[in-house]
Amino acid sequence: MLVGSHSVNLFQARKPSFRNYTSPLNPLTRTPSSCSYSASVPTCFPIKASSAAAAPSKTELTLANLDKLLPKSAPPQPPQLDPQPGIEDRKKKGSTTENKGKGFLEGLSLAKLWPQVKAAAEEMSPRHLKTLRRLLSKTAEYSPRNNLVSRWREYHGSNNWAGLLDPLDENLRREVVRYGEFIQAAYQSFHNNPAMSVEETQMPRNVALPDRSYKVTKSLYATSAIGLPDWVDDVAPDLGWMTQRSSWIGYVAVCDDRREIARMGRRDIVIALRGTSTCLEWAENMRAQLIQMPPTEEGGEEAQAKVECGFQSLYKTPGAHVPSLSQSVVEEIKRLKELYKGEELSITVTGHSLGAAIALLVGDELKTCAEDMPPVAVFSFGGPRVGNRGFANRMEAKNVKVLRIVNSQDLITRVPGIFVGEGVLEEKLKNSKIADLLDKKMPLAYSHVGTELRVDTKMSPYLKPNADVACCHDLEAYLHLVDGFMASNCPFRKNAKRSLVRLLQDQGSNVKKLYISKANNLSSLNLEREGIMATCLPSPS
Repeated sequence: MLVGSHSVNLFQARKPSFRNYTSPLNPLTRTPSSCSYSASVPTCFPIKASSAAAAPSKTELTLANLDKLLPKSAPPQPPQLDPQPGIEDRKKKGSTTENKGKGFLEGLSLAKLWPQVKAAAEEMSPRHLKTLRRLLSKTAEYSPRNNLVSRWREYHGSNNWAGLLDPLDENLRREVVRYGEFIQAAYQSFHNNPAMSVEETQMPRNVALPDRSYKVTKSLYATSAIGLPDWVDDVAPDLGWMTQRSSWIGYVAVCDDRREIARMGRRDIVIALRGTSTCLEWAENMRAQLIQMPPTEEGGEEAQAKVECGFQSLYKTPGAHVPSLSQSVVEEIKRLKELYKGEELSITVTGHSLGAAIALLVGDELKTCAEDMPPVAVFSFGGPRVGNRGFANRMEAKNVKVLRIVNSQDLITRVPGIFVGEGVLEEKLKNSKIADLLDKKMPLAYSHVGTELRVDTKMSPYLKPNADVACCHDLEAYLHLVDGFMASNCPFRKNAKRSLVRLLQDQGSNVKKLYISKANNLSSLNLEREGIMATCLPSPS
């Protein structure tokens, strides 16, 4: 494009100006005239100032409305140092959540649920499953048998087991369980052949002893003084053994192994007695009146000794083809004492239920049946009361040591007689004037004998806390509890050795369902098909 010379002046360069002209949209500033670039250039379109100040323009109104509608942003704050950013937010959020869930958590009662949840988690842990598998896969695992030479008298009750029961000494635990297994052998032998013939009384009965270092030397029979009518046998001829007057009740065994004798420090003679199994034995148990015992040479307070009529009847009554239990025991002990004359001997009488009651009568008579009798100790499981306080004093005067293993849930240990207390309360009453009043005025003033080892079904993690009466009195349940007992204030020991197979077989309905299902899943053996101890009927107790 060519520009003529006459137009050159229109495009001449002007001196630049840095004057700031505000936007005409801002109503708060003065608006200069349009098309002005410097003060030296006249305005092209002058604006009337009077009309702009008179009324606000549409643009000003729009901006004013937008200013009201849009939120005003807060001025920026300087950043603050926070060592743990987000704490306040978390606190606020946590407090809100806590308030919202407070009612829900209170409804759950977590304080009560937590021990159960913790126990369930512990039971399902791999370590616990491994322990259960071990207890189910082995039918017999014993605690270590330590040498007892230096302390055998202490374990036999010379100091009334002081300092050995709570906590329970591991050697004493093993001895108690071992004597309980002798009773189980008596139960098994009886149930294998409960009927008694005249020929069998003249022959030794086959007893599968749990300890092969012992051998059976004598079979023992108990006879009831009660007879049932003959028509009972006609109604149930196959159950004649239930109504027979004389029944096999136990045996005498003696240790015959040199290594075991060296370990124990003496030759041990065991008298094992089973519990109630026949109808006539149950009938004798019901004869709860106290009768006078034969007086001793000492006389005095011991002359007031009384025992239950039924127990004394079974102990002293002879049968048609067998001598009385009292006569058989005394004769056999005298024979063994003469046979092993010069050796260190001990006599241990052990029994369960009815057998525990008769064991006290055996111990009472053996201590004075001959001169220089060896130490006599009684280990009783679930035994009832046998006599009054005079009988207890008589046993103590004869130095017969008695260890009673008692389950707190076992009702049999509270009968016969009037139940006024047990444990510490019973000991206090025994030494008070109230006991003298009860002995003189009450016909059923019974008293326990000896030292007590108390266990509890509720301490076992495998048994139901509400186990029935039969389970609480069962001998296998007793041995299970003793094997797991550590102390009165301690839980069931985790390294218990005794197998659970027989407990599941005899008391399956009283074992927790969790362990029944886990046993079925973990164990390869079928308890019903294997028939472990199948030849032995469940304990009638």
